[in-house]
Order: sequence, then structure tokens, then C-alpha cells
Amino acid sequence: QEHAVESGGGLAQAGGSLRLSCKASGSIFRGNAMAWYRQAPGKQREPIAWIFISGSADYADSVKGRFTISRDNAENTVYLKMNSLKPEDTGVYYCNKYFHPGYWGQGTQVTVSS
Repeated sequence: QEHAVESGGGLAQAGGSLRLSCKASGSIFRGNAMAWYRQAPGKQREPIAWIFISGSADYADSVKGRFTISRDNAENTVYLKMNSLKPEDTGVYYCNKYFHPGYWGQGTQVTVSS
């Protein structure tokens, strides 16, 4: 059964940091590139960071240089370290497969105040 549990969100001030975690089922995680997605208020969900099995990663321009994605293949877990947070980073953050995302978890809310 597919499932993913995101955690680590919360309220942060602009310029602050948060670290998100996502524990996924093996059917989602193993053998797949993984990604963090963000759904900002009133906007569509979009990928902001993705990482391949090899560990190579890439980022949306909006977060490049500030966010770092990593994965622990032994624990089926993906992380997102967010630094230099901005109010526009506010949204619900989800993890899923980068290609052909399927099941969506509840996400974790991140709110950045100015």
C-alpha cells in the first residue's frame, strides 16, 4: 500500500530555516526519483526539488541556492532543508515520485512570516 508521511513544517520568520522529512512506502520510494512539491495558496502544486537514485538533484529557480534535498535509501526517507526562507515559500509541502506521482499524503504546512 502506498503512503507517504510528511513532517517538519511550521511557522518560521523570513530568513529562518526548517527541515522537512518524508517517510514513504517502499512502493513509492524504491527505484524512483523523488521530489518535494509545494502548493502555495491559490496556486497549483508544483515540484520545487527532485533527487535521483544516484543522489544527483536539481531545483526550481525559486528555491535554488536556498533549499537542499537529500534521501536516505535505507530508510525510504526524503529530506528538504530550507534556508533563507521567504514569505513566498509559504504553502503545503508534499513528497512524491518525481515521474508519474501517484498517491498524495497530507503534506506539511509551512508558513513564513515577514
